[in-house]
Amino acid sequence: MEENFEKRTLIAIVLALVVLLGYQYVFAPSSRPRRPEQPLNVAQKIPAKIKVRPSEPKAKNLFVSKSATISEEKLLKVETPLYTALFSSKGGTIKNWQLKKYKDNEGLEVVLMRTDADVPALAMGTNGKDFIFDKVNFAVTEGQGNINLRNKGESASLSFTYRGDGIVIKRTYSFSSDSYAIELLEDVQGPDNYWVTLGSGFGLSGTGGYGGHIGPVVLKASDRVEIKPNKLKEPKLFGSKVKWVAQEDKYFFASLVPREKAIGAKVWRNKKGDALVAINLPAGKNELLLYAGPKAYDRLKSLGVGLQYIVNFGFFSILAQPLFWILKLFYSIIGNYGWSIALLTIFVRIPFIPLINKGQKSMKKLQVLQPKMTEIKQKYKKDPQKMQKEMMELYKKYKVNPMSGCLPMLIQIPVFFALYKVLLVAIELRGAPFIFWIHDLSAKDPYYILPIITMFIQQKMTPTTMESQQQKIMTYLPVVFTFLFLKFPSGLVVYWLVSNLLSILQQYFVNKKITREGTA
Repeated sequence: MEENFEKRTLIAIVLALVVLLGYQYVFAPSSRPRRPEQPLNVAQKIPAKIKVRPSEPKAKNLFVSKSATISEEKLLKVETPLYTALFSSKGGTIKNWQLKKYKDNEGLEVVLMRTDADVPALAMGTNGKDFIFDKVNFAVTEGQGNINLRNKGESASLSFTYRGDGIVIKRTYSFSSDSYAIELLEDVQGPDNYWVTLGSGFGLSGTGGYGGHIGPVVLKASDRVEIKPNKLKEPKLFGSKVKWVAQEDKYFFASLVPREKAIGAKVWRNKKGDALVAINLPAGKNELLLYAGPKAYDRLKSLGVGLQYIVNFGFFSILAQPLFWILKLFYSIIGNYGWSIALLTIFVRIPFIPLINKGQKSMKKLQVLQPKMTEIKQKYKKDPQKMQKEMMELYKKYKVNPMSGCLPMLIQIPVFFALYKVLLVAIELRGAPFIFWIHDLSAKDPYYILPIITMFIQQKMTPTTMESQQQKIMTYLPVVFTFLFLKFPSGLVVYWLVSNLLSILQQYFVNKKITREGTA
């Protein structure tokens, strides 16, 4: 029975949409904003020992002298037009990282590394358990001090060296004034292999936002693997196919990329509950790239190391990426992301106009034929086969395809979710104003009632062959969507509003045309 199938398909599609959006609403991770902290000379604790799988690479059981751990710490500040970072001679690690061009929920500079972290960023260890070198005082190359890169194209480097107890370690950071990426050259002699960790929370800004993963990410070959900290019960080990490791939130991240092949990587939680990620490297010289900054897709792609995959466009990424490119193209012309979203919504709608028209016409004809369909149901209610045959004859006589009403909706679903994902993850919308009360397209819209009103209007205008009880159920859908819109970024609300208005306009002309044809 095509009609019943149509009803079930429509209801299933709507419910699937509600479930998906509802899941993101209920389970989307959130984090409380924190104020940037002033660089402090805070003593760090050695992380507790973690049980690991037997397959973890073994290294010599090396120790460092007590005198190396009690030497005075030296702090060095590196400042560029993009960020301010604080490096420590203790392990040659990073103790603080602030982004100059991005503000948190309190209007202060976004902090990607906090000074009170249990494990500092880029701490080193020889066994993947205890990053003992974050307590060891490295020597700073003579003559080196604070670095301040002000002009475009400027560069500088900072080196730390440790010698003792059969171990030689030299770390050299190379900075550029116009990039968030840092080249790191390490020369490690003594152990068979060693580990480098991003530390506790390096890359997590602490700013709020709807949706998105928060925690460690590993790019294994071409697969992006997200690890949810609250579900990490035991360490996860990754083999030599690791391309990079990262800690991310919705809009920012920090990542470590080995230029050569790594031995592997590991993700685990320490006793304080911090989710840590570390990469395992062979002894000798290793070139790495360190990135700590925004998820700006074009900037990341230009680095040529696959970091653009940190921007998660979802299952329909093959559609999302072209849509993202078109959105930015419109912005380059208009200069406002709100109007660019509206224009993109119209642009995406155009290819579906003929198909939607056909579906709407079919639905309207089915509504006109409703009395005849009801008559057939009543007449042959005890003979389903005869009922089916009479229904098919009716459809054939009036040239109606009951499935054509569902087809436009089914075809649009991948495009809808692709565009939905683009508007959800694009950092370009963060802090981008539109008009009136909408000052940030990535923040929720307090006046989300407009899309709800348009949904009611659209629902009243759309022809239906559903029974009265089913229609009542569908009437409550706008109420359900009201709760979903409570935390939607306003960029998504703009898309939904424009899409509804286009549907109403198109339905109006279709209904008018069908009425004229019926009169004729």
